[in-house]
Amino acid sequence: QFQPVESGGGLVQPGGSLRLSCAASGFTFRSYSMRWYRQVPEKERELVAVISNLGFSTLYSDSVKGRFTISRDNAKNMVYLQMNSLKPEDTAVYYCNAHRDYSYSGDFASWGQGTQVTVSS
Repeated sequence: QFQPVESGGGLVQPGGSLRLSCAASGFTFRSYSMRWYRQVPEKERELVAVISNLGFSTLYSDSVKGRFTISRDNAKNMVYLQMNSLKPEDTAVYYCNAHRDYSYSGDFASWGQGTQVTVSS
């Protein structure tokens, strides 16, 4: 069973940077695409970035393209989200999840606790 543990969130000023980490267990990590989502209260969860199982392909939402970078380490079962040039509208709880299909766009049965990112001066 997929058990993600997200970390690395915090309070940062606009223009600052954070690096989120997700430790994944319970499945064959290298066989799954990994993705980061974010959610603010009373809004739907938003897909932020996707990386293919071997890391050769990535996809970003328009709102973060050019500022965020997703990466993974298959030897450590870890996925990362480097966030630069942060804006107040990036404030959200960030979650990671996994799916075999790189193009998957549906929901997931389970989620981790997430990590809170707050961008404020």
